[in-house]
Amino acid sequence: MDDGRSDMTAPSRNRSLRTQSLAAALALGALLGGCAGKGPNSDPVSFAPEDVRERHPIVLRDAPRSLDVFVGRAGGRLDSRQAQDVASFAREYRRSGRGGMVAQVPTGARRDHAAHNTLAGIRAELSRNGVSGLSVRSYPVEDPDLASPIRLTFASLQAGLPHQCGQWPTDLGVSDYKFDASNEAYWNFGCATQATFAAQVADPIDLVRARGEGRPDIAKRMGAIGKIRQGQDPSTQYRQQTPQINSSVGGSN
Repeated sequence: MDDGRSDMTAPSRNRSLRTQSLAAALALGALLGGCAGKGPNSDPVSFAPEDVRERHPIVLRDAPRSLDVFVGRAGGRLDSRQAQDVASFAREYRRSGRGGMVAQVPTGARRDHAAHNTLAGIRAELSRNGVSGLSVRSYPVEDPDLASPIRLTFASLQAGLPHQCGQWPTDLGVSDYKFDASNEAYWNFGCATQATFAAQVADPIDLVRARGEGRPDIAKRMGAIGKIRQGQDPSTQYRQQTPQINSSVGGSN
């Protein structure tokens, strides 16, 4: 005998299934909505990486390095300061230069003959420091009254940021409550620090891999091992004597 309980159970089961399906659909929609907010068409500032190293990464690239050598005063010859600058530039080129070195010489200036003598002095100084094969190019001078230098340029591997600092895509005030309430760092935060750190690196390769260890000090190592064997403290104690100032110096008469 059918008591009708099967007919009453089927609608409730269907309602339960519909409720579960609706809840799953709402949860899936929330997940998709969160993913859609981080898509390519979303605001990149709102989802900028929190880590400064990811937001402002340091990259390595070949970039030009230049030195401006102004025409010498004594007939165009290099003075001692200019000779030192060219010699230091040549050593830097030998250490990290890529390709050849180029000299851009001004044309149309009032001291073209002096510029020719300055270029000859540059060639001689570069040759003394092991750099040869200087390529010479010219550039026009717009104002003959202005000092027009000879620019030496070569390409080298340099560390830097892939973008400029000083960009403020969001308002730091109270206009954007969503950004203010998120307690996140503003986009430009840490950019100057990363750029300064990249500019101070002597060898950009050090940011990629560590250098090999140098030769150890055998004498110091054996001395420390000998102290350990004797049960002594192997650390080095540096003693600095404080100079005694005569009480009569600076005293009153």
